[in-house]
Amino acid sequence: MVGFFNLISSFLNESFIKSDEESSCSTNLPPWLESLLSEKFYNACIIHQDAKKNEKNIFCLDCCEGICPHCLTPHGSHRLLQIRRYVYHDVIRVGDAEKLMDCSYVQSYTTNSAKVVFLNPRPQTRACRNINNGCISCDRALQDPYLFCSIFCKISHILRSEGMMSEYLHDCEVLTLPELGFDDGLMTPDSVLEPFISLRTSSGSSASCGAPGGGFDCRTIASTATTEIVRKKRSSKSAIRAAACLPVNSQPSELLGNRRKGVPRRSPFH
Repeated sequence: MVGFFNLISSFLNESFIKSDEESSCSTNLPPWLESLLSEKFYNACIIHQDAKKNEKNIFCLDCCEGICPHCLTPHGSHRLLQIRRYVYHDVIRVGDAEKLMDCSYVQSYTTNSAKVVFLNPRPQTRACRNINNGCISCDRALQDPYLFCSIFCKISHILRSEGMMSEYLHDCEVLTLPELGFDDGLMTPDSVLEPFISLRTSSGSSASCGAPGGGFDCRTIASTATTEIVRKKRSSKSAIRAAACLPVNSQPSELLGNRRKGVPRRSPFH
């Protein structure tokens, strides 16, 4: 009987030790980072339910909560982060993310002329097979030499391997919103993977078609094809309008030009 109580007490002690380790591991993250990764964005704001554009697409780092554009007045002097939406998942601009933490080796995407990264990993319907490079945390297929598909995957890997996150965080005292926070942040489907080493022209536009070393621009080709189609449509419409303006009884100019008078005939003299 005594041995049984000793076994129960040792089991409880081990469970308390594990819970203390997990709690200490979670406290290694700053409060704003935990709230950012756990917040549900693009839900309707409870305070402004009857207002238009009331989706929570802004995160306040000082208050550790998501807000909508109508809640900006009391948060005017706070650090505000714009949350965007791409393929139904939350993303942030790489420029904003690098102000807060080290985002190296996190797969980025280019959409609407902006580089973005995912906050959390996306669910996978089936496991990837025979992939050359995958995420260290969730095994999602990635481009070389990226190692993580989202910020969450990189943070979880750092906590498992090193246990501390302080070396990868940056001190950001000022973080403002573009266009006063009324950007809805919805991304168009015209998005491509951002290569690790991108070739850029002098104007800053991409010189390849999503792959390093590409020799043509997909946007230029698409624009040229669209222009040709528009020209053909306009020419056909102008021809139809010109034909419609002709009189109904009018005859072609070629027939009128070749028409000759007949030999005059007079009545016989009696």
